Amino acid sequence: MERFKKYIGREIKLQYVKDSEKLAACGITCRYLPDPPEDFDEFEFACEHGGKTVLILAAVELGKLKRLLFTVPDATDPEITRPLTEGQLQEFLAAKGEKVSEFLDHITAG
Repeated sequence: MERFKKYIGREIKLQYVKDSEKLAACGITCRYLPDPPEDFDEFEFACEHGGKTVLILAAVELGKLKRLLFTVPDATDPEITRPLTEGQLQEFLAAKGEKVSEFLDHITAG
């Protein structure tokens, strides 16, 4: 996760989050976008990996990215998510890490 630390503290640009064409080019969709976001809010993005949906949860405070969490929805209740295990995270990032970085570069425009 060290590779994503540079994005923490960067401002999220809503106009870029709404750019579904660019997000799709990264293999990512926006599942939840509070518009306008509260002082502290969470954005939810999704991508497919290994036949499963992986959620990228971005905690945003005062418009700036504060935390990223990679989770998978529970098979019986999609409202419940579970963090990826260390092995799953390594596998996911090996396959999708560059696209996630491209996505984060885009939505933080910086």
